[in-house]
Amino acid sequence: MSAPRELLPPGPRGMPILGPVVDYAKDPLAFITRCVREYGDVVYIHFMGQPTYMLQLPEHIEHVLVSRHRHYIKDKLQRKLMGGRLLGNGLLTSEGDFWLRQRRLMQPAFHRQRLATYGRVMVEHSQRQLASWRDGEVRDVYADMMRLTLGIAVKCLFDLDMEEEAESVGPALARVMEHFAKVHALLMPEWLPTPENLGYKAAVNQLDALVSGLVQRRRETGVDAGDLLSLLLQVQDEDGSRMSDQQIRDEVLTLVLAGHETTAITLAFCWHLLARHPEVEAALHRELDSVLGGRAPTVEDLPALTFTEHVVKECLRLYPPAWSLSREALEDDEVGGWRIPAGMMVLVNPWTVHRDARFYEEPEAFRPQRWADGLEQRLPRFAWFPFGGGPRLCIGVGFALMEARLVLASLAQRFRFERAPDDEVELLPSITLRPKHGVKVRLRARAG
Repeated sequence: MSAPRELLPPGPRGMPILGPVVDYAKDPLAFITRCVREYGDVVYIHFMGQPTYMLQLPEHIEHVLVSRHRHYIKDKLQRKLMGGRLLGNGLLTSEGDFWLRQRRLMQPAFHRQRLATYGRVMVEHSQRQLASWRDGEVRDVYADMMRLTLGIAVKCLFDLDMEEEAESVGPALARVMEHFAKVHALLMPEWLPTPENLGYKAAVNQLDALVSGLVQRRRETGVDAGDLLSLLLQVQDEDGSRMSDQQIRDEVLTLVLAGHETTAITLAFCWHLLARHPEVEAALHRELDSVLGGRAPTVEDLPALTFTEHVVKECLRLYPPAWSLSREALEDDEVGGWRIPAGMMVLVNPWTVHRDARFYEEPEAFRPQRWADGLEQRLPRFAWFPFGGGPRLCIGVGFALMEARLVLASLAQRFRFERAPDDEVELLPSITLRPKHGVKVRLRARAG
């Protein structure tokens, strides 16, 4: 039962029945930015029969993601899009006690000791990337970073190199991600035999066959390759139960799909921003030269690479891959004096919060130095939340931040990045915030 209209927060009304869905579809980022500017911190939106609140204040976001997290679940659209045949009942889509069990079983995969092992893989693959770059050439670094982070993910998950059997993963994953970037495809029933649906199903079948084959062979040999797959096969719950092959399949695909693309996006936007801000790039080079002295970075170097970390954080602030998070209220609740009835969808948007002038001076500016004086500790808890928050904080946040810093240090140590003639970036806010036509930069080899 919805609240009476006179008790609803202000918001755009749009067309009858459809609401403002047309305006949203034209430019989601501009739409949510305009809503905050015109209607305030709690906005009511009626999307095609679905009542929705959009929350902007960090304390309201904390209420939904932390204080009352048990009363909010992933919304219907997310469960439909990301669940089903692709991710099944993995961490990204599961709920309740099953999600809690899976989270507990998978947590050891991201402990500090294992992260150090993954760090060596990240640097080794970055060195391979350097070997393919040439001074003066214009590159689509988004495509480069997608290949690089996929290679890292496949090595850490399966102990395979992209040159081996895992090469088939790339095209299949690209096909799946293209599917989720097409809004019209997502609104289409999966059972319709359209070329889009058939191509998507073929890609999912290919991924299924690869993962199932790897799981079966690893179970037969019993070899511990030191990768994530070995760990998932070994871990057991307090009652002695282990993950089924289906559960392992769901979690592996979740980690590959959610993990490698988000880091690739972050790195691509880092190169884009550094190419447009040579003074920031120069400061980054000074730190890398001072700390590393020309050698490849290691996990042990990360505490000293503070400006490198600030570059990554600032990029995540301006271009959060998870640009919008949504939840569905399981029961009646209240936020900021407004009643949230059961079934209401709630949107919280890192895109708008990260660019709020109440929390950041010159919020549209790329200023990594803003993080140097303890800004993160002074900010409200949810004024910067590129990985979500609360119990559903991304399990791979440590992996992702380490990967972004090590790759950034490895590549920026050897190359400068200049603006290319066609360096304008068009944003594509779908499941993640992607560069629609890639990210073009010109490479310049650094001396030494």
